[in-house]
Amino acid sequence: MSLQEAENAIIEEFSMYEEWLDKYEYLIELGKSLKDFPESSKTDEKLIKGCQSRVWLDYKIEGGKIIFNADSDAIITKGIISLLIGLYSGRTPQEILSSDFSVVEKIGLKENLSPTRANGLVSMIAKIREIAYGIEGLD
Repeated sequence: MSLQEAENAIIEEFSMYEEWLDKYEYLIELGKSLKDFPESSKTDEKLIKGCQSRVWLDYKIEGGKIIFNADSDAIITKGIISLLIGLYSGRTPQEILSSDFSVVEKIGLKENLSPTRANGLVSMIAKIREIAYGIEGLD
């Protein structure tokens, strides 16, 4: 599935819920689907700066694609990072860097978060882009 198709699927999924409470519930469920994140990986180097709650993001490169794994100590934030890595994990650095990440606006996520969570969302996106940019620079 292309990145555009994945983004469209998320937009469609979110459009099924009319109330933001239901969308938050969906985010919580997404957070529960994250793979286990080892305690040994919860280091300061993997901590995303700028998030009110703690969010760890790790990655590896397989076949030219970035595979992300993440965790958070807050349930909604865990859902947000799960949504992002669901979209961007398994993509090439070029695919990630070509994304404008507008999917977060299209689903109304950014404006329906508290200011501190919205800042955290921006920090998560910035970190994903930074990782992709760093790997892209290695090629």
